[in-house]
Amino acid sequence: MTGNKPKKGEPVPIKDNFKALVIHGPNLNLLGRREANFYGASSLSEINLALTALGKEVGVDVICYQSNIEGELVEKIQKCMGSQVDGILINPAAYGHTSIALRDALKAVDLPFVEVHMSNIHAREEFRHKTYLSDFASGVVIGFGADSYLLGLRGLVERLKQKRELDLNELKR
Repeated sequence: MTGNKPKKGEPVPIKDNFKALVIHGPNLNLLGRREANFYGASSLSEINLALTALGKEVGVDVICYQSNIEGELVEKIQKCMGSQVDGILINPAAYGHTSIALRDALKAVDLPFVEVHMSNIHAREEFRHKTYLSDFASGVVIGFGADSYLLGLRGLVERLKQKRELDLNELKR
């Protein structure tokens, strides 16, 4: 149900699991080794394992991706268009505060997404207080360290369930 909706009267395919792309932005490959006062001690591998385990629990297949390169992140988002990905969980890191390209890519694919930040961006430098994604995200989770990802995934799954229910009701009309 990601842009390839069945037409009225066609059978509605119900997938067993949702598929979520988790995008980790720049410098998150250094988690567990940098600024533990902001980001905690968990490594990116540990976060990905926790997300995969939670995904199994809540019925979502999790695909994790990290890049320090803005264009690669944009391309990964664009590849979701017409794919089996139902939603995106994104920690844009510093690109959240600077990247109109990420914003445009997320708008173009038109999938539900949740923005997460491990630190409380509002308790940090002023330039971190605004992101280019939060005004149209399905939800935003900040300040809970590695748990921001887990809370964000739970929220994304709930949003996907709501969207599926709305899509099914619309097809019944």
